[in-house]
Amino acid sequence: MIERLAWVTTRDARGFDDDEPLAVAALRRNGVTVDVLDWDDPRVDWSRFERVVLRSTWDYQDRLPEFLTWLDHVDQVSDLVNTPAAVRWNLSKQYLTELDCAGVPVTPTTFVHPGSTATFPTGEFVVKPAVGAGSRDAAAYGPDQTAAAVEHITRLHATGRIALVQPLLKSVATEGEWPLIFFGGRFSHAAVKRVELPRARTIDDMFAPETNTPHTAAEAQIETAQAAVDLVSRRVGTPTYARVDLVRDDTGRFCVLEVELIEPSLFLPYAGPTATDRFVETLTGATP
Repeated sequence: MIERLAWVTTRDARGFDDDEPLAVAALRRNGVTVDVLDWDDPRVDWSRFERVVLRSTWDYQDRLPEFLTWLDHVDQVSDLVNTPAAVRWNLSKQYLTELDCAGVPVTPTTFVHPGSTATFPTGEFVVKPAVGAGSRDAAAYGPDQTAAAVEHITRLHATGRIALVQPLLKSVATEGEWPLIFFGGRFSHAAVKRVELPRARTIDDMFAPETNTPHTAAEAQIETAQAAVDLVSRRVGTPTYARVDLVRDDTGRFCVLEVELIEPSLFLPYAGPTATDRFVETLTGATP
């Protein structure tokens, strides 16, 4: 059982993490001293904490070299969760290719590297950066908006970023996405998330507005998400926490849209108090 924990955020995210009040209060009830700290605060001595937990560092993708340097420093002086290996594996959504090759169903995805030309699916589609969080720099396009999509990709390439293109699956408009949450590699709870991407323009705020509700996951959903988490565990070790976002493809199959290991919202307000207890138990025990 640890006694002192750093809950890591960033200045602009303060007040927006719905998980934080529930989890921090539960940690403190369990006798853990918790400090909520900005990852880039130079005054912090991270060695004072037995465990440093990445939670709402939602600006990391804009300052990636600085963030990775900080990550390695903290890993040398404390127990960082999730681990730097998990964070680095999860930084680029090119991990979807690895999942696909392992037989885990994923949303059809094309990666467009700087210097290459994009091809777009028929119908509606999404363009976003391969390294990103909170739907920033993501936009939806119709089949008559490919010129705007090319401009979007060109802007991403101009900053050295890889773009990805995915079909906008029909089910997303009616069913939304299903985030499935795992603690210590085991399924905990699920929710329904609805995010409406802007048409032919990007999101410049820290994250896109969401509408969220509780969800009882179907066995097929848990199996698909568990397969993704199992691959992560084999690749970089069992994550302390993970979120797998599922959608239903146009054939009706559940497939992985994203795996979130760095700073995922865990939808604790939609899961009941036992989910928060499971999270706290995982955070305060020995890391897997």
